[in-house]
Amino acid sequence: MTAFATRRGSVAFPIPDVPDRGRMRRETGARLRASMAAKGVDALVLLNNSNVVYATGANWPLGDAGLSHVERPVAVVLRDDPWPHLFMPFREGASAECDLPADHLHGPVYLEFDEGVENFARLLAELIPAGSSVAVDEHTGAMLRAGKQIFPGGAPSDAALVVGPAKVIKTPDEISCIRTACRITERAVTEVQAALAPGRRQIDLSAGFVRRAFEYGATANMLDAIWQVMPDTKADGVWTTHGDLALPLLTTERELEAGDVLWTDVSITYGGYCSDFGRTWLVGGRPNAAQQRQFDQWRTILTAVLDVTKAGATAADLARAAIAANGGAKPWLPHFYLGHSIGVSAAEMPMIGTDLGAEYDENFVFEPGMVLVLEPVVWEDGTGGYRSEEIIVITEEGWTPLTDYPYAPYGN
Repeated sequence: MTAFATRRGSVAFPIPDVPDRGRMRRETGARLRASMAAKGVDALVLLNNSNVVYATGANWPLGDAGLSHVERPVAVVLRDDPWPHLFMPFREGASAECDLPADHLHGPVYLEFDEGVENFARLLAELIPAGSSVAVDEHTGAMLRAGKQIFPGGAPSDAALVVGPAKVIKTPDEISCIRTACRITERAVTEVQAALAPGRRQIDLSAGFVRRAFEYGATANMLDAIWQVMPDTKADGVWTTHGDLALPLLTTERELEAGDVLWTDVSITYGGYCSDFGRTWLVGGRPNAAQQRQFDQWRTILTAVLDVTKAGATAADLARAAIAANGGAKPWLPHFYLGHSIGVSAAEMPMIGTDLGAEYDENFVFEPGMVLVLEPVVWEDGTGGYRSEEIIVITEEGWTPLTDYPYAPYGN
């Protein structure tokens, strides 16, 4: 049963059942190099895991955890070279499905160490012509210490300004990967929800989910699964600097109790592309009248947002629709957002309703092929609140859903 009972937009382009990895790499590579040309950048040096995945197609199982790991993939992209250079730790569990020429696939570099940066500087001098403009997405401490040794032509610019615009519109094959990741997630989550009962520990839910997700084809577990037991009131919850609800909190060995309200949030990858699943569950019971009313309000907000979602709409249009449907109050947590994109990261730009400000939201215009995760929140003390996530693709006339999971135990 589909989760949506609201208007659907027409599909502006077909989404293949099975992604063509070669075509996807060619098309994303072309987008990346076009963005480099637009920004006047000759070479990219990428350390961020998701950026490396986007640029090369490499699958790296550490996901976000790899950000602080001494062994991580690094990519060098040259604007006039159709193939990226990939520096990859060859170890069990790491694979590269990017079909690179042999002279573009290199051994690991260790950029957390001075010696590793010295070696990398020599490699870059061989790859990047003198006088080239260079952009970098991250710096290690050792890279900062090396200064002009690693970038003799001057301080590099910010690669996020190049990679971000390239990633914002997804190709049909990228969307196919995201949809497959969602299907894997929902199939695994079905079994987790069926096993939900008093006495089960949060970590038991995580173990069951991760096992099934990998059995069904997941490439990596993108984040530690969240099965957060929500307080009845804000005053009963964890103290926060912003004075609102804490989210997310780490999964523990806590045993679930009848009546617990769980806010769930999980993400896996398929071929380097993420899912994002969120629902509100109840342990051992049905929602009371107040909880059902919150769910109905959440559906009202979601419907109002979807009614204005299409190519040409702005992020501000979606935020205004959500606020109006919620009686003038923002239906999202102050440290989060109404929605965000998704791709090789579980949360990508744009992010709607953040402290980037109203000007950002007004100026961000949606285009066909953008993928958006909508996650309104409805809260009322004494209920545990309601939160769910839906993933859609923007089309010329509206949107089409990638999410297909019911809202049980709440009414549909």
